[in-house]
Amino acid sequence: MAELGLFPLPLVLVPTERVPLHIFEPRYRALVGECVETGDEFGIVLVRPDGDVHDIGTRAAVSQVLEVLPDGRMNIVVEGGDRFRLLEVERTDSFDIGTVEELTDAAGDAAPPADLDRALGLYAKLQETVGTANEPPDPRSPALDWELIARVEFPAERKQELLELTSPRRRLALLIELLERGLQALELQSELHRRAASNGKVTALPEES
Repeated sequence: MAELGLFPLPLVLVPTERVPLHIFEPRYRALVGECVETGDEFGIVLVRPDGDVHDIGTRAAVSQVLEVLPDGRMNIVVEGGDRFRLLEVERTDSFDIGTVEELTDAAGDAAPPADLDRALGLYAKLQETVGTANEPPDPRSPALDWELIARVEFPAERKQELLELTSPRRRLALLIELLERGLQALELQSELHRRAASNGKVTALPEES
């Protein structure tokens, strides 16, 4: 077990993911400032609708300080590290401190190579559909599933579901399902725009047989 300063946010950070953050609240400026000075990590946890937080979060390391404003606000980039399970929360006058334990994947439940290939193919098709050319992850990476998740915008609750899964096989299966849904939605949108541009009308697509 370990202690970790907590930063509740309406977003999910996954391992390998890099995201920019604007730090403006004094208590979190103190937390991030302390981590910048010491090189320590802090914990990002998703806020629930009722204001509580999820039990599973991700360690975040400050990889870059982009700007420190005169009033103390900061623009930084953080990178996701290991996942953790939140066991207990200590409320302090500043930021909350969590007692955490590492969350690891179950042994012997690796994702099939065919599923890895399927996920990479879907990601490439998504890029083609939206017209982007971001560098794809290395197919040989041991963190391939996380690197794919980090490259796609998912709803926070779905991303949290992926974060909490400790079965690589089930996590990749869910990722494939989400990628397929996203691709279908983009292709439908593209087809409707094409039809509207061709005759000024939008007609229903034929139902699947």
